Amino acid sequence: MGLRYQYEGEISDSIGLLISILVRYPEVGTINYDPSAQVLKFSFMLAASLKEKDLKEFSRRFTQSLSIYNSLEGHTPRVISLKYNFFDRLTVLEVQRDVETLSQGEIGLIMSLIRQEFEDTLLAEANDNFGEEELMVQEEIIDHMLESIKGGGAQKKLIAFREEGRVLVFNK
Repeated sequence: MGLRYQYEGEISDSIGLLISILVRYPEVGTINYDPSAQVLKFSFMLAASLKEKDLKEFSRRFTQSLSIYNSLEGHTPRVISLKYNFFDRLTVLEVQRDVETLSQGEIGLIMSLIRQEFEDTLLAEANDNFGEEELMVQEEIIDHMLESIKGGGAQKKLIAFREEGRVLVFNK
């Protein structure tokens, strides 16, 4: 199954980036892009109300892992943050990263860390429609579009999410 974009005019790199991240990583519930702060916010939904103590410990390990990764890559991140909110029987994790030092490899690491820690409670859409080759193409697109928006000019604040198998992108 190929991707179909329903959009009049050109698809900006920031819109394409959000779409590709949601297509490649079904664990991401929503993704926000704030061009003025040059920050991406990834949200993950967990089907459980977790203990704050456990989340604080995970947040410490998570932040440390990303810091080490960036150190090995020779980057000094401006923003690495993991926040969480509790709702009835749901926990929402929000990861914030500056796009200047973010890479496709780090996004893959973020996903691996989230999957490993929360595999039993992480809500994700099935990703059966895409083969390994298409997923690799999405990773290349993400890498290209990340490079394109780094230090980019004024763009719009965007939010993207899934609804009934479709990816929707809105201008905030």
